[in-house]
Amino acid sequence: MRVTGLVEAFDAILSDLDGVVYAGPSAIPGATEALSALAGRGVGLAYVTNNASRSPEQVAAHLRELGAPATPEQVVTSPQAAARLLAERIPAGSRVLITGSEALADEVRSAGLEPVWSAAEEPVAVVQGFDPGLGWKDLAEASYAVAAGILWVATNTDLSIPQARGIAPGNGTLVAAVRAATGAEPLVAGKPEVPLFHAAAARLGASHPAVVGDRLDTDILGGNRAGYATILVLTGVNTARDALNALTLERPTHLIADLGALYEPYPETVHDDGVWRVGEASAAVDGNVVTVTAVEDSLDGWRAACAAWWAAHPDEDTATSPELLWARRAGS
Repeated sequence: MRVTGLVEAFDAILSDLDGVVYAGPSAIPGATEALSALAGRGVGLAYVTNNASRSPEQVAAHLRELGAPATPEQVVTSPQAAARLLAERIPAGSRVLITGSEALADEVRSAGLEPVWSAAEEPVAVVQGFDPGLGWKDLAEASYAVAAGILWVATNTDLSIPQARGIAPGNGTLVAAVRAATGAEPLVAGKPEVPLFHAAAARLGASHPAVVGDRLDTDILGGNRAGYATILVLTGVNTARDALNALTLERPTHLIADLGALYEPYPETVHDDGVWRVGEASAAVDGNVVTVTAVEDSLDGWRAACAAWWAAHPDEDTATSPELLWARRAGS
């Protein structure tokens, strides 16, 4: 008899890429195998990414090279959302200053707008997306144009991006440079805004998808806003401790180690007289202290800690920082 895994609860997985499927050029161990197995379970798959440096065709080709199933139609990107946002706000044929990649320019062109690369060409809007080749001159051109008071759209504001060597600056850091120079605020097209998630679910015809990501402030926040289940994987930016501390809108509905855990049973959370139990672990809150009875740093221990703390603090609009005590040490 087949063991029912977490994935059985959903009709589609809307997966992030960086920190979930791969870190830098390499696949995260077990990720591509987990994605390939979805079709056999009758579960749809779409990739929802804030990465603005590559086209859907390039993203899909890279995923196939890594061994993951992917077509361009399965890739939903923040440049696509940014181009749609621009087209809704400015006349067809308008000039748009590109601060980003050729892939971003292609999406702007497909939306019926004219990409330009200098503020001297009198654009009526600026769109900014991540490109590892961006430099000071590019950010200066964006600043000149934004300072003139025209529409400024950012594909996303992720402050960091997982790479093979560690965590590197993301588009949000580059957006912050233009913001600091101009005092302006961009409209944000990608995650954590909901259109990307709704578009991905619609492409798959999914009614109860789950959003899988490694970032609380984009993947999980956006998925929660969209009204979907959210699954935090611990292979990228955010940790289990980050989840415990998270503000209410950034709290995931599920916490797993990696994509492979989608096929494992997810333990039930049980509440009994102030104690929250998950598997063999339990947790209780006393003031600002969460006491966890479990093998230290075990995943069920973190799940129990989150359940207990979140129940005690159900409506938080800022991050919290409880003291965490493990009542049983590893190996005991």
